[in-house]
Amino acid sequence: MVCGIAIGGATNAVAQAPASGRANASAQTAQQKPTANPIKDGWITFKIHSLYVPEDALEGSDIDVTTKAGVVTLAGTVPSEPGRARAIAVAKATDGVKSVTDSLRIAPAKSMAADAKATTKSAGRSVNDGWIKSKIYAQFLTDWTVFEDSDIDIDVANGAVALNGSVKTTAAKSRAAAIAKATDGVKSVKDNLHVGAAH
Repeated sequence: MVCGIAIGGATNAVAQAPASGRANASAQTAQQKPTANPIKDGWITFKIHSLYVPEDALEGSDIDVTTKAGVVTLAGTVPSEPGRARAIAVAKATDGVKSVTDSLRIAPAKSMAADAKATTKSAGRSVNDGWIKSKIYAQFLTDWTVFEDSDIDIDVANGAVALNGSVKTTAAKSRAAAIAKATDGVKSVKDNLHVGAAH
């Protein structure tokens, strides 16, 4: 190929120009795809929660993630300052996030010790309301039946889960409740979801 360039001189440069133009056009198209198909707020919320699940620094936290037009607000509690910093860093690094508002408070982890079998999961991490919430969101993210055009808000109090918001189909509604019920540490599920496209 080097010989061809040396021998072809100007002819080769002219021949390469369209190819180079095509490459640039392809690059521009690739860069335009996110604009053509913007990342939805619901996906951002689900994704951030899914990223929180394995984070050791966030063990014992109970974080609410709200996303509006790519602007994320983090509320709730984290057990330490490093936990707060990690929660913010994870959110900021998530695709589609424009900015992060930190409304987190540092507070001791809430315990669910009243139900000993619900205090740990297989990997040894403690199971609390915050972990349950993030775990359910993470499972929703990988289930297209639930995730497609959904706008779900999950509230957890002492292992009791409330599902609020909207899903696209009745099948999605049933599936969301089933996933929540099967999650470690969940004692009950109140399904307040309605069927209809997310806003």
